[in-house]
Amino acid sequence: MVQKPSIPKGTRDFLPRQCAERQYIFDTISSVFETFGYSRIETPAMENLSTLLGKYGEEGDKLLFRILNSGDAFSGLELSGCDSKTITSNVCEKGLRYDLTVPFARFVVQHRNDLVFPFKRFQIQPVWRADRPQKGRYREFYQCDADIVGSDSLLNELELVQIVDTVFRRFGIRVLLKINNRKVLAGLAEACGFPDKMADITVAIDKIDKIGLDAVKAELAGRGLTPEAISVIEPVLSLSGDTASKLSVMRGVLASSPMGLKGLDEAEELFGLISAAGVASPVEFDLSLARGLNYYTGAIFEVKAFDFSIGSICGGGRYDNLTGIFGMPGLSGVGISFGADRIYDVLAGLDKFPKTVLSGPKVLVANLGAAETAYLLPVVKDLRDNGMSCEIYPDAAKLKKQFDYASKRNIPYMIITGSDEMERHVVNVKNIVTGDQKEAPLDCVADLLSCMY
Repeated sequence: MVQKPSIPKGTRDFLPRQCAERQYIFDTISSVFETFGYSRIETPAMENLSTLLGKYGEEGDKLLFRILNSGDAFSGLELSGCDSKTITSNVCEKGLRYDLTVPFARFVVQHRNDLVFPFKRFQIQPVWRADRPQKGRYREFYQCDADIVGSDSLLNELELVQIVDTVFRRFGIRVLLKINNRKVLAGLAEACGFPDKMADITVAIDKIDKIGLDAVKAELAGRGLTPEAISVIEPVLSLSGDTASKLSVMRGVLASSPMGLKGLDEAEELFGLISAAGVASPVEFDLSLARGLNYYTGAIFEVKAFDFSIGSICGGGRYDNLTGIFGMPGLSGVGISFGADRIYDVLAGLDKFPKTVLSGPKVLVANLGAAETAYLLPVVKDLRDNGMSCEIYPDAAKLKKQFDYASKRNIPYMIITGSDEMERHVVNVKNIVTGDQKEAPLDCVADLLSCMY
C-alpha cells in the first residue's frame, strides 16, 4: 500500500483562504511599519553557524536546525570516541535562522557603508526552531520584525510601543503590553549576591508562565542559588500594584546596584513617554518578564492577547552591542517581533478576519464550445485590462457544472454566450447570487460590470 504523504511535525500547508488571511496579516503589519518610516530588507534562510551560535543562550542553541555539509559530510571523519557535539561541529557549518535579529546584526555590519544611521528596517520572513510542536508553537513560522539601530534614545522604544498599539488596534485584538528592563534583572542578580548568574536567573524566570513560580524556584536552586538568594527574587516576581509603586519598591530592593537603578530610571522615563503619547492599549511594568535571549541589555517587551489564550504574540527589546560580536562595537539597537502565526490563530479564534479577505475572480466566462470561447477572448482581455479579475472555464462542460464551480469559488458573475448572442454581437452577464441577468454589446461588458459590482 502506498504510504500517505505527510509533512514534518511543526510545519503546515496553507489553503488559498489561509494564504489570503496570512497575507492580510503581513500587509497590515508592513503598512504600519512603513507609516513609521521603516524600510524592508531580506536575508538568507540559512546562516553560518558561527553567526548563530552563542547568541540565544543555552536553550536557544539547542533549538537551532543545523544543515549537513553538502556531499559526503562524514567522509574522512573518525567517529570512534567522538561525542555528538564534536561530530556536529565537523559536519555542519550552516544552520536555518532562529530569528531575524541576529541575521540583521550581521547584515548591518556587512553593509555598514551602504546604510544611513539611525537605520530603521523591517523584515517579514520565516524562521525555524527545533522545538516541541504544540498549540501556538511551530517549528517553521513567520516573524515580522522592526528594528532601529544607531540610536540610544528611549524615543525609539516609545515608537515600538506605538507600533504595537497601532497594529493590534487595526486587527481589533485587545492586548496587554508588558515591559521590563534587563538592567533591573542584572541588578536583581547583584542584590541576591549572584551577579555572575544573571543568565541562569533570566533563563529560569523566563519560564514562569510555562512552569509556575514553584518550579522556577526549584530551577533557581538547581542552578546554584541559595535559599537566601531565592528569597530576594521570589517577592519581586509576584510584585503587584501600579507602575509607580513597583518602581518605589524596587528602588529599595536594588539600592546597592547602580546597574539596577539605571534600569529603573530607564523604565520610569519610558513609562512617562508612553503616558504622554496617549498609547491606547494597557501597558504593565512586569518584573517577572525576562525574555530568555542573551543579547537583550535594556528595555524588553512582550504582548499577550486578552481574549485568547496562546502565549506571547509579540516581543522584543534593546540590545546595546549585538553588532559588536561581528566587529562593529558601540552600535545600540532596539526592535520588536510580531509572531504572525500566533496572530493568525488569535484572529481566527476570535473571528476577526475581514469577510472579504479572499479576493478571487469576480467573473467566470462560461465555456459553451470552441467558437463561443474564441468569440469571448477579446472580452476577457478587456475586462482584465480594466482591472477586473476573471477566468474562462477551461472545458466545454454542462452549464450546471460551471454554475456549481462559480458558486464554490464565490464568483458572483458569469458571462454566458451562445450562438444567438454571437449573431447579435452581444453577451449575457448574470449575477449568480441574485439571478439578475443583463445583455450588453461586446465593447460595453466592462462598463456594465463596473455598474453591477
